[in-house]
Amino acid sequence: MTELFDCADADQRATGIASAVSAVKGGRLVVMPTDTVYGIGADAFDPEAVAALLSAKGRGRDMPVGVLVGSWHTIEGLVYSVPHTARELIRAFWPGALSLVVQQAPSLQWDLGDANGSVMLRMPLHPVAIELLREVGPMAVSSANVSGRPAAGTAAEAREQLGDLVEVYLDGGPAQRQAASTIVDLTGAQPRILRTGPISAEDIARVLDVDVSALAATNTE
Repeated sequence: MTELFDCADADQRATGIASAVSAVKGGRLVVMPTDTVYGIGADAFDPEAVAALLSAKGRGRDMPVGVLVGSWHTIEGLVYSVPHTARELIRAFWPGALSLVVQQAPSLQWDLGDANGSVMLRMPLHPVAIELLREVGPMAVSSANVSGRPAAGTAAEAREQLGDLVEVYLDGGPAQRQAASTIVDLTGAQPRILRTGPISAEDIARVLDVDVSALAATNTE
C-alpha cells in the first residue's frame, strides 16, 4: 500500500523516514525530495530493486541509474580512485546540484545498468534526502517520472506518474531547483560536461582552472 508523508510535519517526517528506511531495506521503491527534482530511489546494492526502479520509469539498462550519498566520505568506498578533479568539485559544490561520473570500485557488488565500470554520484542538498541516505546508505536514484515525461517537482507530480509502483512518498514541498543536476564526466583524460544544469560550465571551469571551452559537452542527451 502506497503511503505519502508530509515532511513539513515533524511527526509525519519521522514516521515517513522510518517507513522509507523499511521500504528500501525490504527492496521496495521510495520517492524523496532533493534540491533539484524529486527522485525515485532503491537500495543501490539490491539488483532486483534497481531493476524495479528502471521498470517503474519505463527505462532500459542502457541508461544506468546514478547513486546518491549522504556524506562526502561515502564515496571513498565506491570509487576506484577519487581523482583530484573530483575532490575539487566536491569541495566546491557538494552537497548540491552536481553529479560526477567516475570509475567505480571493481569490488562493488551492484548492478545499476550498463554503466561500463563507471558510476554517477551526487550528494543532494536536502535535509530529508540526507536523513534517509544516512540511515540506509547509498541509494540508486533517478528522477521521479516516467521516462519521456517531465521530471517531478513535487511529490504529487511524482505520485501521479508512478502511483502504486512506489511504496513511500516523502513530501518535502516543491523542489528548489526544478531542474536536473549538472553532470560532469571525470572518467576520461579531461573533464567534460555531459548535461548542463544549475551548476554552470563557467563555475566548473573556474574551480578546475581550465578554459570553459575544454569542458564542452559531447553528449547533452
